[in-house]
Amino acid sequence: MKVILINGSPHEFGCTYTALAELERTLQEEGVETEMIHIGKEPVGGCLGCGYCYAKGKCVQQDMLNDVLEKVLAADGLVLGSPVHYAAIAGQASSFFDRLFFASGGRFANKLGTGVVSCRRGGASAAFDELNKYFTISNMPVISGTYWNQVHGNTPNEVKQDLEGMQNMRALGRNMAWLLKCIEQGKAAGIALPKQEEKIMTNFVR
Repeated sequence: MKVILINGSPHEFGCTYTALAELERTLQEEGVETEMIHIGKEPVGGCLGCGYCYAKGKCVQQDMLNDVLEKVLAADGLVLGSPVHYAAIAGQASSFFDRLFFASGGRFANKLGTGVVSCRRGGASAAFDELNKYFTISNMPVISGTYWNQVHGNTPNEVKQDLEGMQNMRALGRNMAWLLKCIEQGKAAGIALPKQEEKIMTNFVR
Protein backbone atom coordinates (compact mmCIF):
# COMPACT_ATOMS: atom_id res chain seq x y z
CA MET A 1 0.00 0.00 0.00
CA LYS A 2 1.38 3.40 -0.97
CA VAL A 3 0.09 6.95 -0.73
CA ILE A 4 1.44 9.96 -2.65
CA LEU A 5 1.22 13.32 -0.90
CA ILE A 6 1.60 16.43 -3.08
CA ASN A 7 2.59 19.70 -1.43
CA GLY A 8 1.28 22.51 -3.60
CA SER A 9 2.74 25.32 -1.52
CA PRO A 10 5.58 27.53 -2.79
CA HIS A 11 7.17 27.02 0.65
CA GLU A 12 8.54 23.49 0.74
CA PHE A 13 8.66 23.23 4.54
CA GLY A 14 5.96 25.73 5.46
CA CYS A 15 2.51 25.47 6.96
CA THR A 16 1.05 23.10 4.35
CA TYR A 17 4.02 20.79 4.75
CA THR A 18 3.56 20.79 8.53
CA ALA A 19 0.01 19.47 8.16
CA LEU A 20 0.95 16.95 5.47
CA ALA A 21 3.90 15.71 7.51
CA GLU A 22 1.62 14.89 10.45
CA LEU A 23 -0.70 12.96 8.14
CA GLU A 24 2.27 11.22 6.51
CA ARG A 25 3.77 10.21 9.85
CA THR A 26 0.47 8.64 10.88
CA LEU A 27 0.20 6.70 7.63
CA GLN A 28 3.71 5.36 8.14
CA GLU A 29 2.89 4.34 11.71
CA GLU A 30 -0.03 2.38 10.27
CA GLY A 31 2.27 0.51 7.90
CA VAL A 32 1.54 2.49 4.73
CA GLU A 33 4.39 3.50 2.42
CA THR A 34 4.40 7.19 1.52
CA GLU A 35 6.12 9.68 -0.75
CA MET A 36 5.75 13.43 -0.46
CA ILE A 37 6.30 15.51 -3.60
CA HIS A 38 6.79 19.28 -3.58
CA ILE A 39 5.67 21.06 -6.74
CA GLY A 40 5.67 24.71 -5.68
CA LYS A 41 9.22 25.96 -6.29
CA GLU A 42 8.97 26.59 -10.03
CA PRO A 43 6.22 28.16 -12.14
CA VAL A 44 3.70 25.59 -13.37
CA GLY A 45 1.98 26.01 -16.73
CA GLY A 46 -1.75 25.54 -16.96
CA CYS A 47 -3.57 23.07 -19.19
CA LEU A 48 -3.38 23.99 -22.88
CA GLY A 49 -6.50 22.05 -23.85
CA CYS A 50 -4.56 20.47 -26.72
CA GLY A 51 -5.88 16.93 -26.27
CA TYR A 52 -2.40 15.37 -26.34
CA CYS A 53 -3.08 13.44 -23.13
CA TYR A 54 -6.18 11.83 -24.69
CA ALA A 55 -4.01 10.17 -27.30
CA LYS A 56 -0.77 9.62 -25.37
CA GLY A 57 -1.88 9.23 -21.74
CA LYS A 58 0.49 11.95 -20.57
CA CYS A 59 0.86 15.72 -20.76
CA VAL A 60 2.58 17.41 -23.69
CA GLN A 61 4.39 19.87 -21.41
CA GLN A 62 7.90 18.85 -20.43
CA ASP A 63 8.00 19.29 -16.67
CA MET A 64 7.70 17.07 -13.60
CA LEU A 65 3.98 16.36 -14.08
CA ASN A 66 4.35 13.16 -16.11
CA ASP A 67 6.70 11.66 -13.52
CA VAL A 68 4.20 12.49 -10.78
CA LEU A 69 1.37 11.07 -12.87
CA GLU A 70 3.14 7.72 -13.12
CA LYS A 71 3.74 7.67 -9.37
CA VAL A 72 0.09 8.37 -8.61
CA LEU A 73 -1.07 5.72 -11.09
CA ALA A 74 1.11 3.17 -9.28
CA ALA A 75 -0.11 4.23 -5.82
CA ASP A 76 -3.24 3.37 -3.85
CA GLY A 77 -4.03 6.79 -2.43
CA LEU A 78 -3.45 10.48 -3.07
CA VAL A 79 -3.31 13.49 -0.75
CA LEU A 80 -3.43 16.99 -2.23
CA GLY A 81 -2.19 19.86 -0.08
CA SER A 82 -2.33 23.59 -0.70
CA PRO A 83 -2.17 26.90 1.13
CA VAL A 84 -5.16 29.21 0.85
CA HIS A 85 -4.67 32.16 -1.52
CA TYR A 86 -7.66 34.48 -1.89
CA ALA A 87 -10.08 31.80 -0.58
CA ALA A 88 -8.78 29.32 -3.18
CA ILE A 89 -5.87 26.94 -3.59
CA ALA A 90 -2.49 28.32 -4.73
CA GLY A 91 -2.16 29.17 -8.42
CA GLN A 92 0.61 26.68 -9.18
CA ALA A 93 -1.27 23.97 -7.28
CA SER A 94 -4.40 24.65 -9.33
CA SER A 95 -2.50 24.46 -12.62
CA PHE A 96 -0.68 21.30 -11.60
CA PHE A 97 -3.75 19.50 -10.22
CA ASP A 98 -5.84 20.44 -13.26
CA ARG A 99 -3.28 18.91 -15.60
CA LEU A 100 -2.65 15.89 -13.37
CA PHE A 101 -6.29 14.88 -13.24
CA PHE A 102 -6.98 15.72 -16.89
CA ALA A 103 -4.00 13.64 -18.01
CA SER A 104 -5.10 10.76 -15.80
CA GLY A 105 -7.97 10.10 -18.20
CA GLY A 106 -10.08 8.51 -15.48
CA ARG A 107 -7.30 6.17 -14.36
CA PHE A 108 -7.43 7.41 -10.76
CA ALA A 109 -10.77 5.63 -10.25
CA ASN A 110 -11.00 3.73 -6.94
CA LYS A 111 -7.83 5.26 -5.53
CA LEU A 112 -8.40 6.91 -2.16
CA GLY A 113 -8.16 10.69 -2.05
CA THR A 114 -8.17 13.48 0.48
CA GLY A 115 -7.26 17.16 0.44
CA VAL A 116 -5.61 19.38 3.06
CA VAL A 117 -5.54 23.18 3.16
CA SER A 118 -3.57 25.60 5.31
CA CYS A 119 -4.64 29.15 5.97
CA ARG A 120 -3.80 32.04 8.26
CA ARG A 121 -7.40 32.90 9.06
CA GLY A 122 -10.17 32.55 6.44
CA GLY A 123 -11.05 30.98 3.10
CA ALA A 124 -10.19 27.42 4.10
CA SER A 125 -13.57 25.85 3.43
CA ALA A 126 -13.73 27.30 -0.10
CA ALA A 127 -10.26 25.98 -0.92
CA PHE A 128 -11.07 22.62 0.67
CA ASP A 129 -14.19 22.36 -1.51
CA GLU A 130 -12.02 23.06 -4.56
CA LEU A 131 -9.71 20.14 -3.76
CA ASN A 132 -12.59 17.74 -3.13
CA LYS A 133 -13.95 18.32 -6.62
CA TYR A 134 -10.87 16.67 -8.14
CA PHE A 135 -11.70 13.45 -6.32
CA THR A 136 -15.45 13.45 -6.80
CA ILE A 137 -15.22 13.91 -10.56
CA SER A 138 -12.67 11.08 -10.75
CA ASN A 139 -14.59 8.22 -9.11
CA MET A 140 -12.29 8.29 -6.08
CA PRO A 141 -13.48 7.46 -2.54
CA VAL A 142 -12.87 10.54 -0.38
CA ILE A 143 -11.36 10.14 3.08
CA SER A 144 -12.79 12.33 5.83
CA GLY A 145 -11.66 13.09 9.35
CA THR A 146 -13.13 14.69 12.45
CA TYR A 147 -13.53 18.15 10.88
CA TRP A 148 -12.90 19.85 7.57
CA ASN A 149 -9.30 19.24 6.55
CA GLN A 150 -7.78 22.58 7.45
CA VAL A 151 -5.06 23.89 9.70
CA HIS A 152 -4.59 27.49 10.82
CA GLY A 153 -1.44 29.52 11.40
CA ASN A 154 0.96 31.89 9.71
CA THR A 155 4.08 29.85 10.53
CA PRO A 156 4.77 26.13 10.95
CA ASN A 157 5.04 26.63 14.72
CA GLU A 158 1.63 28.29 14.79
CA VAL A 159 0.18 25.39 12.79
CA LYS A 160 1.53 22.97 15.38
CA GLN A 161 -0.40 24.96 18.00
CA ASP A 162 -3.64 24.28 16.10
CA LEU A 163 -4.20 21.15 18.16
CA GLU A 164 -7.58 20.38 16.62
CA GLY A 165 -6.27 20.75 13.09
CA MET A 166 -3.26 18.55 13.76
CA GLN A 167 -5.44 15.97 15.48
CA ASN A 168 -7.59 15.85 12.34
CA MET A 169 -4.47 15.19 10.24
CA ARG A 170 -3.82 12.12 12.37
CA ALA A 171 -7.45 11.06 12.01
CA LEU A 172 -7.14 11.34 8.24
CA GLY A 173 -4.02 9.18 8.28
CA ARG A 174 -5.65 6.49 10.38
CA ASN A 175 -8.86 6.53 8.34
CA MET A 176 -7.00 6.29 5.04
CA ALA A 177 -4.80 3.47 6.33
CA TRP A 178 -7.85 1.59 7.66
CA LEU A 179 -9.72 1.78 4.36
CA LEU A 180 -6.61 0.81 2.38
CA LYS A 181 -6.31 -2.29 4.57
CA CYS A 182 -10.01 -3.08 4.10
CA ILE A 183 -9.62 -2.84 0.33
CA GLU A 184 -6.57 -5.13 0.45
CA GLN A 185 -8.52 -7.67 2.48
CA GLY A 186 -11.41 -7.42 0.06
CA LYS A 187 -9.14 -8.11 -2.90
CA ALA A 188 -7.68 -11.13 -1.08
CA ALA A 189 -11.22 -12.39 -0.51
CA GLY A 190 -12.03 -12.09 -4.21
CA ILE A 191 -14.16 -8.94 -4.01
CA ALA A 192 -13.71 -7.12 -7.30
CA LEU A 193 -13.53 -3.37 -7.68
CA PRO A 194 -16.73 -1.72 -8.97
CA LYS A 195 -17.37 -2.15 -12.67
CA GLN A 196 -16.63 0.95 -14.73
CA GLU A 197 -19.01 1.77 -17.55
CA GLU A 198 -17.79 3.53 -20.66
CA LYS A 199 -18.03 7.27 -20.09
CA ILE A 200 -21.15 8.96 -21.48
CA MET A 201 -20.79 12.65 -22.34
CA THR A 202 -24.09 14.55 -22.43
CA ASN A 203 -23.85 18.20 -23.49
CA PHE A 204 -26.52 20.63 -22.41
CA VAL A 205 -26.98 22.29 -25.81
CA ARG A 206 -28.96 20.12 -28.24
